[in-house]
Amino acid sequence: MQGQLRKMRARLDNPVQYDLPLTDQLVALNPLMGKPIKLTHTGNVFCVHCNRQIKKSFNQGYCYPCFISLAQCDMCIVKPETCHYHAGTCREPAWGETFCFQAHVVYLANSSGIKVGITRATQIPTRWIDQGSVQALPIFKVQSRYISGLVEVAIAKHVSDKTSWQQMLKNQVEPIALAAKRDELVAVCESELAEIRHRFGPEAIEFLLDEQAVDIYFPVENYPVKIKSFNFDTNPEVSGILRGIKGQYLLLDTGVINIRKFAGYEVEFLM
Repeated sequence: MQGQLRKMRARLDNPVQYDLPLTDQLVALNPLMGKPIKLTHTGNVFCVHCNRQIKKSFNQGYCYPCFISLAQCDMCIVKPETCHYHAGTCREPAWGETFCFQAHVVYLANSSGIKVGITRATQIPTRWIDQGSVQALPIFKVQSRYISGLVEVAIAKHVSDKTSWQQMLKNQVEPIALAAKRDELVAVCESELAEIRHRFGPEAIEFLLDEQAVDIYFPVENYPVKIKSFNFDTNPEVSGILRGIKGQYLLLDTGVINIRKFAGYEVEFLM
């Protein structure tokens, strides 16, 4: 099979079920566990937004004109507390109104240790799976991406807001009592949360007290002891025995590859 890569599609199950998109085809990956696979980059790369053929991609799959013009590629997507919609400088106000001014969830997760994160409510549990989280707990539901960013910044003063991808892939994580950690963080951030509620109204932040932690099990036979990362830009061929899938990574006996990083790359897939 041949086609353009997109980030893997995942469905919460025990274990998570993965499909690899190749343009308009889907490859079911779980049945390939323990079997040899080979991905060969043809040399062609296409923008994931406009589908223009390009020599170099930006921000996981965009051509440079799309990268500098699309709201979904702006820095405020990574750091929502820097949202500038109110200043009238949003790259695409209509896009922002659709995607940013909707319910978002602030959550705790355990991927390489405790972390705080945010996502659109409609992206749960996909966001947790993509990050390789083995545990996750929604803690707040808020009215917009901007507000979720402000809440995340307050909580990130006390826990990390990043994942160590190497530790995540090695599965170097210990179970965490997320509900207890939630209560601890809510207490220590009480003044910042009260200030946000005062600014945006009492309905801006909903405390999700009754939510239960979700355990996530990934299809992995063996976790790597050392991480060797493949890169299509330096080596067009990736092959080996599929030993696992976690987050957006394929774990082969020869190394690992971040599929999302190479969105838009055209590959031949052999199994």
